[in-house]
Amino acid sequence: MKEENIKKVARISLGAGLITAGIGHLTFARKPFQAQVPDWMPLKKDDTVVYSGLVEIALGSALILTPKKYEGTIGKIAAGLFVSVFPGNIAQFAQKRSAFGLNTDGKRFLRLFFQPVLVYWALKATQPKQLR
Repeated sequence: MKEENIKKVARISLGAGLITAGIGHLTFARKPFQAQVPDWMPLKKDDTVVYSGLVEIALGSALILTPKKYEGTIGKIAAGLFVSVFPGNIAQFAQKRSAFGLNTDGKRFLRLFFQPVLVYWALKATQPKQLR
C-alpha cells in the first residue's frame, strides 16, 4: 500500500474515532467522560463533556472532509486537542476515577501513554508529502 493511501486510511480512521467519541460525549458515554474532567475546570463537568464532544465531532468531520491543502492545519489542531485534554487523563489517574474499564492504577497509568500516540497519529496522518 502506498504511503499516501496509508495516511489517508489513518486520517479517516482518526476522524471516525473522533466522531464516535464525540457522539459518546453527548449520549452513551456522557457519565464516564465526566470522570476525566479535572475538578479545577471552571465549567460544570457535564458542560465540559458536551462542548468537548461537539468539538470532537467537528474536528473528526474536518479530518475526513477537509481539502488536502488544509489537512496539515487540521492535523495540528487535532494534535492540539489531544494535548489539551491530557490533563483530564492525568486527573483520572491522580484521583483514581474509574471509567472506560480503567479501574486500576496500572490501567489508568498506561492510558497516559496513549495520548502521545494520538498526537503523533494526528500529525503523521496529515503531514504534507515531503519533497525528495
